Amino acid sequence: MNVRKCHDHAIKAVVLAGCTALVLSLTGTGAQAQPRDAARQTLGAGDGWGAYGTGTTGGAQAEAEHVYTVTTWEQFRAALKNGGSAPKIIKVKGMIDAVSAGCDAFAAEGYDFQKYLAAYDPAVWGHDKPVSGEQEELRAASAAGQDKAIKATVPANTTIIGVGKNSGILGGSLQIKGVDNVIVRNLTIEAPVDCFPQWDPTDDNKTGAWNSEYDGVVVYGSTHVWIDHNTLTDGRHPDSSLPSYFGKVFQRHDGLLDVVRGSNYVTVSWNSFNDHDKTMLIGNSDSATADDTGKLKVTLHHNRFEGIVERAPRVRFGQVDSYNNHFVVTKGQKWGYVYGIGKESRLVAEHNAFTLAQGISPAKILKKWNEAPVTANGNVVNGKAVDLIAVHNAEIPGETLQSGAGWTPALRAGVDPAKAVPGIVGARAGAGRVC
Repeated sequence: MNVRKCHDHAIKAVVLAGCTALVLSLTGTGAQAQPRDAARQTLGAGDGWGAYGTGTTGGAQAEAEHVYTVTTWEQFRAALKNGGSAPKIIKVKGMIDAVSAGCDAFAAEGYDFQKYLAAYDPAVWGHDKPVSGEQEELRAASAAGQDKAIKATVPANTTIIGVGKNSGILGGSLQIKGVDNVIVRNLTIEAPVDCFPQWDPTDDNKTGAWNSEYDGVVVYGSTHVWIDHNTLTDGRHPDSSLPSYFGKVFQRHDGLLDVVRGSNYVTVSWNSFNDHDKTMLIGNSDSATADDTGKLKVTLHHNRFEGIVERAPRVRFGQVDSYNNHFVVTKGQKWGYVYGIGKESRLVAEHNAFTLAQGISPAKILKKWNEAPVTANGNVVNGKAVDLIAVHNAEIPGETLQSGAGWTPALRAGVDPAKAVPGIVGARAGAGRVC
């Protein structure tokens, strides 16, 4: 029997009711005690790529003077700066708002959105050149003000954890950039809203598009990162609420979680990703060969994706292991695909569950962007075993996929039967469920 401890590292043990008083994780053939305080828990041995080598311990060894409880965005950013890269724990209490003053607080003097629309209306500006001029300069200055205010730089050896069931970050962007050993747990992260999207008339085959910035969490050039038991969502600002200008949706969101630019050894576990379009990139550019080749090793397990349009994830270069995740596509929602097969990717997608509304074909679960092999075994769609590659190739012969990613994942915390995944993940993924 596959029994998991309260913070969901798999062990074979007797079943204990509720959260265990002392959490155990396997280390070789022995058991290693984990502390009662969830803020000092570490990624278990063998739990995905984040456990490779030195593993991921975050701020578990923080001294008392480097343990902070914060209730505002200003306190949070100050705590991140204190103590440099010495081990630290930051406990987020309640929902802290990075944009509490509203978008107008970032606007440069003279910026006027109605003037922006008038200046760059395709009927006036056309589609042959990028926008320029006074209002674009003022928009860029406004965007720079927001960028400075809502990004929070996370240092090495840090654990960020929400307190209780209703803590997290509204409108902020966590930047895990160029560091090692970071843990982010038990937070509800509402995706940042770009206050000043840019109109690009040359985009989308010269029909134009609104382009936005800011991801909820960015892992950029970093190693040994554990993203666990968070809820990442558009929250109060769903895409369905967005207006259109120039015939295009006024897009104000980018990604929820991106792992890019040579990042490596990342485990993403027991999270809930909800109601978002471009959800997750692993590798953000086909041109990043020098940074990304041989890196971007990421494990995703026991995550729940619902109301997601695409990129769950889209993969370039990396050896990505995606197992025991549950993907839900509801009737009437906008949907493109789940897994994007990109340049030099080596995706293994096994023992996942897909719940698709009636009339939605599983052939679209995989999307081919570049020639790259993929392993997709043991998956179920609406409770029935489906060969995702076979059904894709049969229905979309113009995007024939190769079977066999060429590697076998060795770092797994314990694999549940795919048919059991919806119940297990539904009961335990997301914020508010960390012991």
